[in-house]
Amino acid sequence: MENLALIESFSEFKDDKLIDRVTLMSILEDVFRNALKRKFGDDDNFDIIINPDKGDLEIWRNRIVVADGEVENENQEISLTEARKIEPDFEVGEDVSEEVKLFDLGRRSILSLRQNLIAKIQEHDNTNVYKQFKELEGEIYSAEVHHIRHRAVILLDDEGNELILPKDRQIPSDFFRKGESVRGVIESVELKGSKPNIILSRTAPEFLEKLFEQEIPEVFDGLITIKNVVRIPGEKAKVAVDSYDDRIDPVGACVGMKGSRIHGIVRELGNENIDVINYTNNLQLYITRALSPARVTSVKIDEDTKRVEVILKPEEVSKAIGRGGHNIRLAGRLTGYEIDVFREGVEEDVELSEFSDEIDAWIIEEFSKVGLDTAKSVLEQDLDDLAKRTDLEEETIEDVIRILKEEFED
Repeated sequence: MENLALIESFSEFKDDKLIDRVTLMSILEDVFRNALKRKFGDDDNFDIIINPDKGDLEIWRNRIVVADGEVENENQEISLTEARKIEPDFEVGEDVSEEVKLFDLGRRSILSLRQNLIAKIQEHDNTNVYKQFKELEGEIYSAEVHHIRHRAVILLDDEGNELILPKDRQIPSDFFRKGESVRGVIESVELKGSKPNIILSRTAPEFLEKLFEQEIPEVFDGLITIKNVVRIPGEKAKVAVDSYDDRIDPVGACVGMKGSRIHGIVRELGNENIDVINYTNNLQLYITRALSPARVTSVKIDEDTKRVEVILKPEEVSKAIGRGGHNIRLAGRLTGYEIDVFREGVEEDVELSEFSDEIDAWIIEEFSKVGLDTAKSVLEQDLDDLAKRTDLEEETIEDVIRILKEEFED
């Protein structure tokens, strides 16, 4: 009974762990064998009998009876006199089995046993959690906000598993309160030491793709295929969709009547503007669609350099570029081509790089980031609009405009 009482004291925390009784007994045997090795130097001659139903455990040491004074290994052998104290009719050469009580191991060993048992069970739990979430990588998962830190939000699911939502995986407009339920996609699962590190992301393109699967039945059923997703989280996204059934309009099915189907997704992503376009193998048409809502006049593709020259009417250029250059940047990422925009009917223009002796390279780069890489493309813009779209001071922009105007006046 002494063994049973100690076993119960060791396993009293089992109910709080994701571990069954049989596994617990197996871990117990492993822990006790390690303790026996430390105490006796070897555990080969020990039998550990476990009853998982009762939670009972017995330890028996088996030794061979030798003549008095001939004991060479006290763990493996027992003298005839000592053996006959157990049973008076033992003879030399016979086997003796003697039960080892846990308290015979010593108080320090018992404390060590408990610590090792806790560590082994924690390791078992961590391994199970790691395997469980590793299989969920790329899937949507929900958990509650437990703690809000400067660089991350710590979440707990219904089973008490900890997930981390780093700051750079949060949509800029995200604002969380403790106890609030948060959805994201499981981006990565790694073991740090023995503890699983589960990273949740709301900025990954996969999150948007999985939201489409959840909210749009045709995508979930495979009638509509998502070919590619690109995002600037919280700002704008482009999703290319296709259907092998000619009777289905993939864009219409995804957007829904008056945007009814996509509205929930937009709201989940902090009002991220989502363009859904029809995928096509016709690269020229695909690039044209990717630049929506701008209307493209012509497209010239250079397969070797993976660059595209797109001609548009002057009033369509700003639509193609989009606020902050988001539209043209996403169109390039969606199609895999670098897109250069040119205005229809503009014959005389000068690349901004030609003014590198008068305008600093970093200033030219700032204009280029928002799709303004020629003199006229800058001069056609409003001063206020240029200040909003770039990180440049108004005074700097005024200097650039002055330099460019002088070029055309000359």
